[in-house]
Amino acid sequence: MSLHNFYIDPHAVVDDNVIIGEGTKIWHFSHVQSGTTIGKKCVLGQNVNVGNNVSIGNYCKIQNNVSIYEGVTLEDYVFCGPSMVFTNILDPKCMYPQVGAQYYVKTLVKKGASIGANATIVCGNTLGKHCMIGAGSVVTKDVPDYALMVGVPAKQIGWVSEAGKRLQFDKDGIAHCEKSNKTYKLENNLLTELE
Repeated sequence: MSLHNFYIDPHAVVDDNVIIGEGTKIWHFSHVQSGTTIGKKCVLGQNVNVGNNVSIGNYCKIQNNVSIYEGVTLEDYVFCGPSMVFTNILDPKCMYPQVGAQYYVKTLVKKGASIGANATIVCGNTLGKHCMIGAGSVVTKDVPDYALMVGVPAKQIGWVSEAGKRLQFDKDGIAHCEKSNKTYKLENNLLTELE
């Protein structure tokens, strides 16, 4: 590893066999474990733990006190709010230990997804691209692209643009986001971006 193109705080621990992309910053009291790949221009805040063999895309922001366990994959531009939680075992029991990757249930967080502070993502689910998970929500099933999810368990209450703005649809199911300057169509409960 070269120390010229990314930053590791002196109080962070990065194990051997880790790939870190250009411009990424890893702040104090964080630990990145062996076999992990982190893309370019990511920020890992204070006290972030990244397990073995995790894949983190480019331009991700992982706020303080987040653990990304083995079996979790983050695509590009994923935001993980402070103290949000991933899991990787569905039925943890100390009397019946499940140690090792063969027991881990995979979670995929797609491009541009945003997970609010203190949310919990139960393993085995996919969070669709550009979805937003409200603070404190508990995700127990797959989340559609662009879905706005809140509550315990999380339920969809609307749709958001790529920029995270709540969409209002006309009678034809068309919505425009001023922030991203993108237009969307809602049809058969599926949101697509119009060219």
